[in-house]
Amino acid sequence: MSDSFSVGVIPGDGTGPEVVREGEKVLAAASSIHRFKLDFVDFDLGGRRYLETGETLPTSVLEDLKKVDAIYLGAIGHPDVPPGVLEKGILLRLRFELDQYVNLRPVKLYPYVETPLRDKGPDQIDFLVVRENTEGFYVGSGGFFKWGTPDEVAIQESINTRKGIERLLRYSFETTRARGKRKKLTLCGKTNVLTYAWDLWMRVFKEISEEYPDVTTDYAHVDAICMWMVKNPEWFDVIATDNMFGDIISDLGAMIQGGMGIAAGGNVNPQGVSMFEPIGGSAPKYTGKNVINPLAGILAGALMLETLGQSAAAKAIEDAVVKTLPNLKSLGAGGMGYSTSEVGDMVVRNLEAGSSLR
Repeated sequence: MSDSFSVGVIPGDGTGPEVVREGEKVLAAASSIHRFKLDFVDFDLGGRRYLETGETLPTSVLEDLKKVDAIYLGAIGHPDVPPGVLEKGILLRLRFELDQYVNLRPVKLYPYVETPLRDKGPDQIDFLVVRENTEGFYVGSGGFFKWGTPDEVAIQESINTRKGIERLLRYSFETTRARGKRKKLTLCGKTNVLTYAWDLWMRVFKEISEEYPDVTTDYAHVDAICMWMVKNPEWFDVIATDNMFGDIISDLGAMIQGGMGIAAGGNVNPQGVSMFEPIGGSAPKYTGKNVINPLAGILAGALMLETLGQSAAAKAIEDAVVKTLPNLKSLGAGGMGYSTSEVGDMVVRNLEAGSSLR
């Protein structure tokens, strides 16, 4: 296993650079304690660059990003850029070009974090959403006919391939087995309406399940999943689903785990370059105020280390975050009782204190 990693850093827009600053601070401390090296390489991508140059993701920059071991993203989103330009030009292009076919979303309620779900605690909210990340509606297949007329037709197609489904589900089964918890994999779809795509998903799911006799499987429609995530989140261990449904239920998951301030995720290519980020957006109204919550970004860094094979360091960061949580008044921007940089410093101190006890 390598003990040196290059990390492409995209600070991005709004409060993204502030979150990344604290994340890098914690990652540097973890790498020093656990004796591996992280080389951070900054990439100027986001709304400011687009407004100045008209560029979203130049091919030369993409080629450089293909050479790093992982990507650490702050946030993309600028109020002066039309919706969809940066998302498609940067985020989706990176997912597709780097073949990051797994979107990984831990939904985990930590101690001292409030959930809107009554009578639910950390023991009931701890599951993983594994979302197919490069197919479905996000491919952008479709078009207009008779645009701008009373007879206009808009077609948006969901593309589902056996290869794409199979590799996502195989990753899901392996992850369910490796988590070592309930070893239960739930497929989330809509077989009663989306008959063609979900017939393929169900057939592949059944075929692969035969290779994993130790993993319990079940299926539920996406609307039922949403209800049960609220009513009985303890039913879930790992949920596998397509791009669109995964996008929706992972945001619901963020809310039941305490909000965007604690939710992290990864866009994973198990054989290539993966990208990790906090789930929340760029929050431009808080830019430069040093009040944004950096914990989701710090946890995204931990998820990155886990994927790079540095599991002990990843667990140490997570433990340090948990030790930090009782000191915060809330997870909301401006309501933590501490500044962004003070929270980052607190996590580092808890990380260092934890290492002294080993």
